Amino acid sequence: MFSKNFTKAEWSWIMYDWAEAAFTTIMMAAIFPVFFVTVAGGEGSLGSSWWAIGISISRVILGIAAPIIGAIISYKGYKKRLFVSFVSIGILMTLLLAVNTHGSWQFLLIGYIFALMFRSAASFVYDSYLPDVTTKDRMDMVSTYGFGIGYIGGSTIPFVASILLILFGPQFGIDMLMAVRISIALTAIWWAVFSWPMIRDVHHKYAVEAPKKGVFMKDSLKNVWSTAKKIAKHKGMLFFLIAYFFYIDGVGTIINLATAYGAELGLDMVGMIGALFVTQIVAFPCSIIFGKLAKKIHSIKLIAIAICIYIGICIVGFIMGFGLETNLFGVDTAIIFFWSLAFMVGTVQGGIQALSRSTFGRLVPAENSGEFFGFFEIYGRFSTILGPFLYATVLNITGRPDFSILSIMLTFIVGLTILLSVRKHIKLG
Repeated sequence: MFSKNFTKAEWSWIMYDWAEAAFTTIMMAAIFPVFFVTVAGGEGSLGSSWWAIGISISRVILGIAAPIIGAIISYKGYKKRLFVSFVSIGILMTLLLAVNTHGSWQFLLIGYIFALMFRSAASFVYDSYLPDVTTKDRMDMVSTYGFGIGYIGGSTIPFVASILLILFGPQFGIDMLMAVRISIALTAIWWAVFSWPMIRDVHHKYAVEAPKKGVFMKDSLKNVWSTAKKIAKHKGMLFFLIAYFFYIDGVGTIINLATAYGAELGLDMVGMIGALFVTQIVAFPCSIIFGKLAKKIHSIKLIAIAICIYIGICIVGFIMGFGLETNLFGVDTAIIFFWSLAFMVGTVQGGIQALSRSTFGRLVPAENSGEFFGFFEIYGRFSTILGPFLYATVLNITGRPDFSILSIMLTFIVGLTILLSVRKHIKLG
């Protein structure tokens, strides 16, 4: 199906979405967050609050480093080298978590921060390869298919295996702790195996010559400042990045805190994981649909529609938590709400991320994609600080998870307002 539509380089690039999707689902969204909140809660801590703080820490560190990394990977010979290094360290840190899941929640949190940081760094370099593997008129299609197959294969297959381990493992002498450890190890192995096509077949096509060793870092820092000035002069790119900062903050927060929020409310782990499986199934066709619609409808309008749906998701999430907190309904009804939320998220999660990536890719010059994607990364990674910070702050002040999840809606409202007010300045090539 795919071989007829994509070049070898495009297909290999798409496969990395398949490779890293297992980490997104098992480590960021489903199994590991619930496990962490359970361990932290058992030691008398607010697990979802510490989880949110850990996410923010990793984003701050990577956000500071991103523009420098972006400047470095624009030089010939460095993009692939750094990509392989980030992938390798990320996989190693994930394996380390699989070996030490019996440790304290503090150890689990620190290990996760490092694993997430290097996974995100690899993802950022991967995104910057988009102008190297395809043309501007094909970016929306290639980007949305990447997210699509990531959901249907990279997320679903290892996720199903993990669910089966959790549900039926006790019948074969595999307890919950061992099932979680195997799931984490499977994530690392999956990531390693399916990263190979990207490493083998995708090359840095548009690069600039590296300076002499003695002035390498100096020139890299100079390029960061130069790129920042170029973005400031490009009104469309600048305001798109500002809007992206806010709305992708909400997207990332929901990905990272959905199951932690459910666990804080006392929802059943198996029920939540089953709902997230629905998200993966729904996300595949919806991501592809977004790519096809982008041929007829401006991608900015499609992103705006997705943001509106996310605002609705925050409201439904609040109703679910409020109903439980005030005893309007019980856990059985709340699980139905959670499944509905999972379906809603699936309709837009892949589309909004894929179109944001391809929209920015069409705005930047191909030969400087690394530098510009460095700023795309800093906006994206720093953005997943505000949402977790709002969530943790409101939760610590009120002790109410429902008010915490409602606060995330602010990021979508601000992002949508900026996006719609400057859309006339965003001209895509």
